[in-house]
Amino acid sequence: MLSACYRAPSADVVATVNGKEIMRADLEKIYKANLDQTQEDPSSEQADIVRLNTLKGMINDEILQQRAATLNLAASDEDVNAKLTEIKALATQEEFDRKLKASGLTLDDLKRQIRRGLTQTKLINKEIESKINITDAEITEYYNSHKAEFNLIEPQYHLAQIVVSGAPPQQGPGPQPRRMPNEAEARKEIQSIRNRIDSGEDFGTLAAQFSENTNFAPNGGDMGFIPESQLKSDSEAYNALQALKPNQVTQPLPVYDPSGPGHKLMGFAIYKLLSREAAGQRDLKDPRVQQSIRQGLRERKTQLLQNAFYEMLHDNAKVKNYFAEQILKQGAQ
Repeated sequence: MLSACYRAPSADVVATVNGKEIMRADLEKIYKANLDQTQEDPSSEQADIVRLNTLKGMINDEILQQRAATLNLAASDEDVNAKLTEIKALATQEEFDRKLKASGLTLDDLKRQIRRGLTQTKLINKEIESKINITDAEITEYYNSHKAEFNLIEPQYHLAQIVVSGAPPQQGPGPQPRRMPNEAEARKEIQSIRNRIDSGEDFGTLAAQFSENTNFAPNGGDMGFIPESQLKSDSEAYNALQALKPNQVTQPLPVYDPSGPGHKLMGFAIYKLLSREAAGQRDLKDPRVQQSIRQGLRERKTQLLQNAFYEMLHDNAKVKNYFAEQILKQGAQ
């Protein structure tokens, strides 16, 4: 009887969210697009672990999309077309078509992905971001409890970064695996971005649109303050930054994988020097100190509220994960 209650509507359906079906073909498309091509083919068990995690992300995304629909927050065609224009701006039509084909997507697939991403952003802005307020009292309390953080024992560099790999974009919700770089494409892409900055376009706006470093891109590529000793580990970047004045931008520089042996290329980057800070204690009256604390407190509150929001939506949703049931049933045999 229990088995009958949870049987999928058809073999092509891997899950439902409030009755909305998630199809096996869509799961496979995202799974294949997100495979890490730098590793050997996974075992069947490893592959199904990745599929389960991918499906979990798809379920969570569908829950968010449905919530946005009830609040009339779905991205419009104008929103989608504007974002598509931004994406296409860094390449010729031929290069764009080649990257799209390499990613295994059609243009309609890409538009659908853009629409879902923009819709999710609109939902989070309304339900989370708009409700966060950081007070002066909170900033003062944080500063008094963390004064050592603002006592610079060595010079520091406030930097922003745009980094690209030249590889086709990965698809699907949730954290994305590292992409294999395409050196030629990356060089073209980063030089095109650098040219747009020279033409007067805003560095932060371009970073938010095109940088592949997901830790910094949402903040306009802002990396915060980097100690001089850390910068010296990348002599090429350090030397380039020494020649800059505040608000100037480096020429494209190679980015290497710090975790692997040798110098494995990850892509190319440009850096903007926002400021160069001498050693010493920073006062609370310093606007940069206040802005840094405000941003950090906002990010912490945003993460907390997002996690709680996602859990609430998930608890109120009717989810059936038929693929997970299938895995469990096969393992019990």
